Amino acid sequence: MKHTIVIIDDHVLIANALSGIISNFNQFEVIYTCENGLDFQEKLKLKNVPDIVLLDISMPIMDGFETAEWIKINHPDILVMVLSMQEDEQSLIKMIKNGAKGYMLKNIHPTDLEKALNGIVDNGHFFPEWARSTVFTSISDDTINTQSKINLSEREEEFLRFTVTEMNYREISEKMFCSPRTVENYRDSLFEKLELKSRVGLAVYALKNGYSE
Repeated sequence: MKHTIVIIDDHVLIANALSGIISNFNQFEVIYTCENGLDFQEKLKLKNVPDIVLLDISMPIMDGFETAEWIKINHPDILVMVLSMQEDEQSLIKMIKNGAKGYMLKNIHPTDLEKALNGIVDNGHFFPEWARSTVFTSISDDTINTQSKINLSEREEEFLRFTVTEMNYREISEKMFCSPRTVENYRDSLFEKLELKSRVGLAVYALKNGYSE
């Protein structure tokens, strides 16, 4: 039996092109497409719940961030794979926070898309190379629960909570009433203690260990 997919993208040509590409994949089939998150909610009342949602970020009415969060709350068994042109850490962090299990760019080759879909089905997650070294390791069940083994200061824990927000380091320093350099010191200390290399990794660690609202 094939894994079912719904594409949520306001660009009809892109959605149709993706549907055509996926029709050539042996293990997957697109059962319908939607123009935004609200359209998806309406169609779910009449149509089947998919195994996977391929989700764009920039959409009118109900964007990808809102849609991912709604799916996380109402249909947590759906695997959300973001397919976007936004290649930035903030979008990735926010999508992970909202429940996305994968993140790929729209300019990928069809064979890479098939690999990503297989990865999210087999492993429960699939992230791009530019985030894989931190995100993939951080969300592994075997490496998540290290909180009790690592001694973090109260200020480091406070900084961790800010890593899941959209604030940059300067804005975080203002919230923490310290200099940007001090914030960088907290970041570097956490990199060393947690064996991570980027803010994405810190954010995923924070989310998985309860350092977020």
